[in-house]
Amino acid sequence: MDLKEYIRSIPDYPKKGILFRDITTLIKNEKAFAATIDQIIELSKKFKIDKIAAIESRGFVFASAVSYILKKPFVLLRKKNKLPADTYSVDFELEYGTATIEMHKDSIEKTDSVLIIDDLIATGGTADAAAKLIKMSGGSVSGFIFVINLFDLGGIDRLIKDGYKVESLVKFPGH
Repeated sequence: MDLKEYIRSIPDYPKKGILFRDITTLIKNEKAFAATIDQIIELSKKFKIDKIAAIESRGFVFASAVSYILKKPFVLLRKKNKLPADTYSVDFELEYGTATIEMHKDSIEKTDSVLIIDDLIATGGTADAAAKLIKMSGGSVSGFIFVINLFDLGGIDRLIKDGYKVESLVKFPGH
């Protein structure tokens, strides 16, 4: 199944000049969504996994299903001020602004190897911030799986340069 056929492209969203890759059209199709989860499960065999972490919010859609199937604990990486207990926090730059993500301090143990899943990688800022959160907790990042790689924006290259194992299901140009 060609998952690209189920991903809608929306020009000038969230601002002019951005071509947004919309996964809502993929997840509303039960066969495409199932194929996506199956492909992530297959790729996850390449990693040592104690826990699965996902980046808010679209990463939750994929990672929660994978976590359930693999029977691995699920860790939420959320936007600032969304988690109620003590958190680690990392500020980072996006392709079109700045943001902060946080994780509960008690989410990761020092021996945990964590697979990070997200819907899309562009410049790699969010993924890098997610890795920093895992490391702050004393855990290690086993790798990343993304549904979409915007290959010309360099995010995967950035993560590989930092020594991470990275997989993606489909590739699109960033603009």
